[in-house]
Amino acid sequence: NDCLGREWQLGTVQLDYNLPSADRFELEYVGSDNMAHQPVMIHRAPLGSMERFIGMLIEHFAGAFPLWLAPEQARVMVLSQKFEEYGRKVEAQLTAAGLRVTGDYRAEKIGAKIRDAQLELIPYMLIVGGREMETDSVSVRDRIEGDLGSMPVAEAIAKLQGEINARTVRQTFSGSAGFVDRGTQNQY
Repeated sequence: NDCLGREWQLGTVQLDYNLPSADRFELEYVGSDNMAHQPVMIHRAPLGSMERFIGMLIEHFAGAFPLWLAPEQARVMVLSQKFEEYGRKVEAQLTAAGLRVTGDYRAEKIGAKIRDAQLELIPYMLIVGGREMETDSVSVRDRIEGDLGSMPVAEAIAKLQGEINARTVRQTFSGSAGFVDRGTQNQY
């Protein structure tokens, strides 16, 4: 079932009587009766087509993928452009640790950057400013739980890697069926 409660069919096991026909491949085998027989092909696709599977994943998570599956796992954001160098250093450390991360170095207010990342369903936002630069830390914001406070960069990396390795799937949206339409705020 996806986030709206719809059922999806993915895997199939099918008997194919047509593909191995004599006029296509001239396939036959000798049975226990010493007669030639046309084989039956068993076709299986445990996940269905790759496109259908990816579509189902997107629908299931409503685009809000768990950290380990998200194309962009974290975004580094600077409070102002004077902290861009430190932000790029943090971004490089996260990338070197194997995380999929980008940086937001626009001359926008931090609230706008956070809002954009929330709308883009980025799992973690790592905010850096003067205090974080002095202490080699980041202020961590989780898409689901909100502000997690400040922590050293190495600790933030370990936290994200731990969640990735555990392959956790957390409740992403509120509502009885697990989905809230972000445009109308209606619960489904």
